[in-house]
Amino acid sequence: MEHKIGEECGVFAVYDPEGHCAETTYFGLYALQHRGQESCGIAANNNRDITYRKDMGLVNDVFDKSVLQKLNGTMAVGHVRYSTTGESLRENAQPLVLRYVKGNIALAHNGNLINKRELERELSVSGAIFQTTTDTEMIAYKIAGERLKCGSIEAAVENTISHLKGAFSLIVMSPQKLIAARDPWGFRPLCMGRRGSAVIFASETCALDSVGAEFERELEPGEIVVVNNGDIKSIKTHTHKYPHTMCIFEYLYFARPDSVIEGQSVHDSRMLAGKYLALEHPADADVVIGVPDSGLSAAMGFSKESGIPYGLGFVKNKYIGRTFIQPTQEMRENSVMIKLNVLRSTIEGKRVVMVDDSIVRGTTSGRIVKLLRSCGAKEVHVRSSAPPFMFPCYFGTDVPSQDKLIACRCGSDMDKIREAIGADSVGFLSVDALKKIIPDAACGYCRGCFDGTYPVDVNTDFKEETSDD
Repeated sequence: MEHKIGEECGVFAVYDPEGHCAETTYFGLYALQHRGQESCGIAANNNRDITYRKDMGLVNDVFDKSVLQKLNGTMAVGHVRYSTTGESLRENAQPLVLRYVKGNIALAHNGNLINKRELERELSVSGAIFQTTTDTEMIAYKIAGERLKCGSIEAAVENTISHLKGAFSLIVMSPQKLIAARDPWGFRPLCMGRRGSAVIFASETCALDSVGAEFERELEPGEIVVVNNGDIKSIKTHTHKYPHTMCIFEYLYFARPDSVIEGQSVHDSRMLAGKYLALEHPADADVVIGVPDSGLSAAMGFSKESGIPYGLGFVKNKYIGRTFIQPTQEMRENSVMIKLNVLRSTIEGKRVVMVDDSIVRGTTSGRIVKLLRSCGAKEVHVRSSAPPFMFPCYFGTDVPSQDKLIACRCGSDMDKIREAIGADSVGFLSVDALKKIIPDAACGYCRGCFDGTYPVDVNTDFKEETSDD
């Protein structure tokens, strides 16, 4: 929706000596479609030749059986994209396929580099001609350049990571090897699973489940995993360099509730967010409802803790995608009311607690409050299972500029925010509660968009560049 936050993408890759890798990747991307709906693509290794198909649109729009049959091979890498770095254009769709003197590579990337401008200058001076506006292309060029100086593609990836600053979960496919890598801070999730002799990498465990694979483990921050004809090698040159700081919004919003990230159930995290939200901002009400999809688990947690009954407040049109993904404001606004309809019998004549995963700009929250009132709600108490957004994100989360954030515009004045969205009361989860919602996670977290504390120093050039986007 208009008030939602966008995240860059999802990645999926498979090595399977039995073939049918494009079909497997198709279903993996289908499970990751929530992470990006602007474009998608699959590149496959067929007899050491990399073929690919990518385009704007959803997975089932871009691919059919005949296309997948042409792509098949023993390795494949796939990508679904939402643009945070680079425009919403077909040429920015991934995977990127690069043909150079050492052969071919395909690359898919989830995240955002904060030294993009520095890399762009360096590569431009050396003669690079960019075909896209993404930082992913810069990673590909760096890998290709390093490959000319070392003996293997995995060594090239290892050397390249030394030049990258920011968030990246990365898949690289050469004609012989499949490589997965994660940034040294571990901002974005990346896991590995197995299905018989097949080895699979995915942004989330739900994608492993969708293809019948067993979860094996998360990649460590900074780790590189190489699959070569079924043999697996781990390179840990860049591990344990920095504290592990997963983006907390993976738990609050981005990931599917049936995924497990760093040992923590996403659904359980959202239930806990709802629990602490009820403790911090109780309400005298008759029913608790959640805004689909990410607000539902938090609403259940709020209901359980408060004792207020949980009800189905909205019916969602399942054939409309996550409308925050729409690249323009006009498209987002037109999609909001098509997507949700109020279940009048749940809210009519009642005092309602409406739980959402976040309140960003506030305009859509205002529309939904107005809609609830028009359907007979006596009172509407809005609760956000995320703290107020106060600062930009530089690591792949599409937080709007500060002048568009309702908490910045209203100076964190809850009465002003309440008036702006037309609610009877409003409450946000506290920043201090964030650590409580991931008790089982084997990691820390980044909360920079809430309190301005970033795990990586963001240089002034990058701040100025992103503020103009």
